[in-house]
This record gives sequence, structure tokens and C-alpha cells, in this order.
Amino acid sequence: MPFEFFKKLKIGRHIIGIYLLSFILLVFLFYYEWILGTVMTVLFTISLYYSVKKEQQIVNQTEAYISTISYRVKKVGEEALLEMPFGIVLYGDDYQIEWTNPYMNQFTTQETLVGEELEILSEQLISQIKDESKDNFWLHINESDYQIYNKRDERLLYFFDRTKQTELQQLYIQEKTVLGIIFLDNYDEITQNMDDTAKSQINSQVTSHLNNWSNENGIYLKRISQERFLAVLNQEILEQLEKSKFEILDNVRELITDSNVPLTLSIGIGLGGASLPALGELTQSSLDLALGRGGDQVVVKDEQSGKVRFYGGKTNPMEKRTRVRARVISHALKELVKESDQVLIMGHRAPDMDSVGASIGVLKIALANDVEGFVVLDENDIDTGVQRLVDEIKEDENLWSHFIDPESALDIVTKNTLLVVVDTHKPSITIEEKLVQKTEHVVVIDHHRRGEEFIENPTLVYMEPYASSTAELVTELLEYQPNKLSLNMLESTALLAGIIVDTKSFTLRTGSRTFDAASYLRSRGADTVLVQKFLKEDLEIYVKRSRLIENTNIYRGNLAISVGNSRETYGPVVIAQAADTLLTMTGIEASFVISERKDGRIGISARSLGKVNVQVIMEKMNGGGHLTNAATQLDDVSVIDAYEWLKEIIDEYYEGGDQQ
Repeated sequence: MPFEFFKKLKIGRHIIGIYLLSFILLVFLFYYEWILGTVMTVLFTISLYYSVKKEQQIVNQTEAYISTISYRVKKVGEEALLEMPFGIVLYGDDYQIEWTNPYMNQFTTQETLVGEELEILSEQLISQIKDESKDNFWLHINESDYQIYNKRDERLLYFFDRTKQTELQQLYIQEKTVLGIIFLDNYDEITQNMDDTAKSQINSQVTSHLNNWSNENGIYLKRISQERFLAVLNQEILEQLEKSKFEILDNVRELITDSNVPLTLSIGIGLGGASLPALGELTQSSLDLALGRGGDQVVVKDEQSGKVRFYGGKTNPMEKRTRVRARVISHALKELVKESDQVLIMGHRAPDMDSVGASIGVLKIALANDVEGFVVLDENDIDTGVQRLVDEIKEDENLWSHFIDPESALDIVTKNTLLVVVDTHKPSITIEEKLVQKTEHVVVIDHHRRGEEFIENPTLVYMEPYASSTAELVTELLEYQPNKLSLNMLESTALLAGIIVDTKSFTLRTGSRTFDAASYLRSRGADTVLVQKFLKEDLEIYVKRSRLIENTNIYRGNLAISVGNSRETYGPVVIAQAADTLLTMTGIEASFVISERKDGRIGISARSLGKVNVQVIMEKMNGGGHLTNAATQLDDVSVIDAYEWLKEIIDEYYEGGDQQ
């Protein structure tokens, strides 16, 4: 309106200017011709009167129009405030409702919300308002989703119903494409000696079972090779499959077992990829992880959340490696060694017999190929049994000269150094993690099931989760190295000690290849009596282990859980030995030992005879391992808290259908 007024004011000044000019002309006209001047004066007066009257009429019309518009705007404002399709709430300093628009009446059966606490709308509302970091937030109220804007200065809330938006968003998420690759773990191995009829029969059984499963769940399934299937689904279907814990694994295993053919499935699933090629790579990566963990399981990788979910993995991985694979890996390792300027070998922190024995074996491979090699060892982080082995190594000056501490390793490492990581694939638990970043050539040799954390871009990976120990894998590699390679008694004994410790004297995870490796080492002079010397324990440690066993509770009828006394620390070896001992008790299928460690963390060792998958349980506590042998370390929790957490996970394991 001010603009319109200014505009009319400008027109008025223009008219005044014209009349002033006319008046001056009239004066001149009177001077020269007074009769004509008189006539023009009359006309001038009439014109001036008319202009003034017309101007006044325009002003009156304008004022009337403004008055009408003001009334209408005020009326519309009042109606909009009361009838807007969103809620408005004014609240006081005490978080009591002072005024609401009629939209808010749907939240109560009372006549009005005025005078009520804000909590009547939602218990979380006041806490959200107090959070000064957020000017708007979401709440679920009366089966609807609301986005709430908080104007703190005015103590004013706006409620916008976003239910349809969230439903569309959820629908979009559920309809997003998910890719899966289904792999028949050992199809080639079990069919290579079959005749065409038997092979056709097993193909028909597996294909029929998978097709029925895909049809029931709305999955597009296409066989792309003898042992691979491509599955296309969406996230809604994936959620249902995860709720059922991918029962297809159990169904196929039971179906095949009835025919005495040990065939299992591995499934890699990728979701959240920005593009289909990226989604395909994510899916293949999931399958590689599933196979690296021993197969018979599902791995789901979500790129958006960055999380990896595991299902299955209930059976012991079947032996798939062949002499040919061992020879190929051994030859590849030999070439990598020759191309490097030196070889550094390291295992995990607090190394055990397997880690040290395997390191010595890789050292011999380097020396046999005329390349300098060093074993990285931190003497401040070893237990009694390994200390006895190290003491024996120190007496062999030639062998001990190839052992260095982590600081020295960091000083000599170069970009052309070959780093061999044994008995682990997680950089965070290696003796010196910085070494992994210092060189571009890393080899991983491990017998553990692959976890989510893994060394980035390794040059060569030899992971066989069905092997008894890393020492067993390294022993096989030694057999295909140059003939000039020779093992003395101590070196072969160290490798044999690694096998014996990890197999619990050939009682757990022992295959035919394990005895072949032990036979080879025995033929090279391995001393079993010296192994027993390494494995002897002190009386004090025996008593401490007995105290741990004394604090054992039986849970769910066949699970032994031992909890160490608060503020009493135990070494990881003692905890592991206590778990092994409990497993020998009658009626015990799995054992768990919880205790404080010297480093201030809580350690849990888990053991199983095979019916209980302790690896799955420990992974949920940020640990890992094997189906029958696993562990974890926890920060910032007490022994009792760890005990309660463990029981919750065990309950979830049984009630959720994870058990075999």
C-alpha cells in the first residue's frame, strides 16, 4: 500500500506543476489580451475544480479498497491459523501447553490440551526440546510420523505430518535392488568321481530346492555355471530372509546329508551400491568373504551402513585344498621372495607357538632363496610357553640373529620389502601395524576364518580355515621350496609345536594333511620330547587355572561359563587352558571363560565340541575365531557385565535359530 500511495502522490505533484505553468501563461495572456485571458481563467478554474474533486474521489476509493483488503487479510489470517493442516503449540517455561490450534485436538479425547504437560503428546517431546543442538526433530505419535520445528524464542512448536513421506521413503528402500551370488562350496570335489547319472541327480535336487526357495520368496534365480547362481531380489525380501536366518542353508544341508553327499552353500549378498557395477563388485566381495571364512554361510554387505552381517557357518569347513594349490602358492611365494630386497615376518600380538613356528618356517623359505629375512618379535609380550621356545632359539646364534624387535623392523623396512603376516589377517592385532603401511608387498598366511577386518590389497593370500594351524600350511609350502632348504631339529620342532598346540595334541581340527605335515617335520628331526618341555606349565599357573574352573556355572544344561574373581588378572593362555579343560567335563558341549587380563581388558575364551558355534557368539562380542575355538577382548566393561552380555547373546543364539 505505501507504494500505491507514493505513486498517487507523484501524480498529484505532476498535476500541480501543470496548473502552475498554466497560471503563469494566463498572467501573460491577461497582459496582452484581457478578454481572452478572462475566458481562459474561467476554463482554468473549472478544470482545477474538476481535477481536485477527481483526485479526492480516487483517494476515497483507494482508502475504501485498502480497508476492505485489510479486513479480508485479517479474516483469512485468523481462519488459516485455526484451520491450517499442521499443528501449532505454544508452551510456557514449565513446558505446559498454553495454546493450540484446532489441528492438535486429534491428539486427545479431552476438550482441550491447554494446561496439560507436553508429555501428554509424547514422552520424548520435552527432552527433544531441551536439546539445543536441534531446531527440528522427528517423533512417532499415534501411529504417525511428525517432523516438529521448535522456535525456542517464541516457545512455539509446529507439527507437520510426514507419515506419507516416510511410507514412500520406506517403500523406496524396500524396493531397492539387491544382488546375491549362491555358490555350491565343494561341487567340483564331490562330483569329479560321479558318473553322469549321479551328477545329474544331485544337480536336479539342488536346483529344484533352490528354485522352490526362490519362488516362495519372490527371488529371480538364474544358474550361471555348474556351481554358481545369480539371485536378484529387493531389500524387503532380504529382510524376510534375514529374519529366517537364511534357513535355505539348513534345508540344503539336510537334503544333501540324506543322500550322504556333503554339499553346502555359500551366499554373498550386496546392497546399497551406488550403481549396478558397484553392487556387483560388492556382492562378489561378500561371496569371497563367505568362502574365506570356510563356506556354508551367508555374508551380507551393506555399503551405506558399512556393516557386514553373517549368517550360518555352523559346520566345520571341509578340506578343499589340494597338493596342487599348495605347490602353486609355494611357487608364487618363492617368486615374491626373490623379487624383494628382504623379507620381514610377523604374527599377532602375544604370539603363540603356531605364530612363532610359522614365522620360522617362512624365514627358512626366504633364506633358501638367498634373500635376507627377519622375524619380528616383541619379547615383552610373550607367555611362559613361548618364552621357553625363545630361550631355545637364543641358544642357536645363527637362528636368533634373524629375530628383531618392532622398532628395528620399522627402521629397515622399505617399499620393496616383502612382509609376510602369519596366523592372523587383521592388521589391528599384528605385532606392529605400522609395518603393513610401510611396504607395498604383503603376503597373508592364516588358518582362521576371515573376518570383516582384513589387510588391504595384499599381494598374495593363503587362507585355509579348515587347516589345523598356520604351521601346517607353512610346512606344506616348505616341501615345494628348493632342495637346498634344510630344517634343523629346533626349527622343525617349533613348527611341530605350533601344530600340536592348535590341535590340542591332534584331538581337534585334525585332518589327514595334519598328520602328513607332522610326519614331514618328524622326518626332519622334530623332537616331541622338546615339544612337551615347551608345553610344561608352572604349578602357580595350574593353581590359578583351577581357581577359574572352580567358579564355573552350568548354563542351559550343557554350557560351562567360568567367571574370574574381580580384580584378579589372568593371562590369555591360562584363560584358554581353562576353557579347554572345561570342555573335557561330562555333558559339556561348549565352555566360556571370562576374566580380567593384565592389560586391563576383559578376555573371553570359548571352546566347543562342534554342536555350538562359538565363533558366531564371539563375533557378536567383537571377537572371532573358529567354529570350535574363538575368543574376544572387551574394553570398558566389568567381568559381571561381560557375563550378562554373554548370556544374552547365547539366549539370542538359541532362541533366534542360530544353533545347529
